[in-house]
Amino acid sequence: MFSLLNKKGKARRGSLTTEHGVIETPFFMPIATKGAVKTLSALDMEELNAQILLSNTYHLMLRPSMNSMERLGGLHKFMGWNKPILTDSGGYQVFSLSKINNITEDGVTFNSHIDGAKINLTPEISMQMQSVIGSDIIMQFDDVAAGKSSFDRFQDAMERSLRWAQRCKDSYNKNQKLFGIVQGGVHESLRQKSAEGLVDIGFDGYAIGGLSVGE
Repeated sequence: MFSLLNKKGKARRGSLTTEHGVIETPFFMPIATKGAVKTLSALDMEELNAQILLSNTYHLMLRPSMNSMERLGGLHKFMGWNKPILTDSGGYQVFSLSKINNITEDGVTFNSHIDGAKINLTPEISMQMQSVIGSDIIMQFDDVAAGKSSFDRFQDAMERSLRWAQRCKDSYNKNQKLFGIVQGGVHESLRQKSAEGLVDIGFDGYAIGGLSVGE
């Protein structure tokens, strides 16, 4: 649940309640992509007053893997971190690892950058992995187009992301907070259609996606 605490002009301050605690907004979110902030421990992050950490579904799916993460009891226990965690869905890797993946309507097949093994990531598998991780806030799996893509590629990715958003909504762990992600590149008409489509599906929150990817 999000509560607005103060509003002055266009600035807002609020609080977001999650399974592992309350986050005061706005906040800085340290990156723990593979389950750790580089060179720092969970205790270090506590002492620095970090409110939430960001980890990545794709990378944790490769190592330690879904089965191992489940056996370890989730990422909070694995890290020794008792505050909220947000996980990216793996959608960014659709863009960043485009040379080693193949996109279909079902999902994305990756060739692991570690050992070349084939990794299949669909909206449903992304939701399952994020449930096993035990994230407080999870992101929909989306198709992220590179910043210099054609209009047709942006439109295709945006429309596919909306279809995948519905599949994520249908399959996610209801104890987690699911965020939809607006796509459409720098094209206002596409971004408006994306935002309206996500609101129609209905999410706990909405993210601005598909920017700062090379425009």
